[in-house]
Amino acid sequence: MNIKNMNTTALAYMGDAVYEQAVRKHILEGGLGDVNKLHRLATRYVSAPAQATIIKSLFDDLTEEEQKLVKRARNRKYHTKAKNADPVTYKWATALEALIGYLYLSEEEQRLEWVMKRAIEIIEKGTANG
Repeated sequence: MNIKNMNTTALAYMGDAVYEQAVRKHILEGGLGDVNKLHRLATRYVSAPAQATIIKSLFDDLTEEEQKLVKRARNRKYHTKAKNADPVTYKWATALEALIGYLYLSEEEQRLEWVMKRAIEIIEKGTANG
């Protein structure tokens, strides 16, 4: 499997699952047990606006290769429409998922861990300030 040339939508498909799992683990570690509260809290991290904020905040700290991937994913023509986000926000959110999918499939575990940690920090900082 040539991950560097993989379709960014396929990378985002994988990245969505990996990111969702990391967020759920993080939230469960917080001690909540009520599933409805867990779901509401998770949406702060996994919504298109949240993910767009994350990738825009991280962009300058990404490697050149990662930035190229993010741009390729963001600029891809999508044939589906976001349910709860404008098209630009949706594209940025999908670019984050593509980056996560790429790092996961490339087995770049330390880099993936850094992205996930920073993503959670960005959302929690924004929530605390908002």
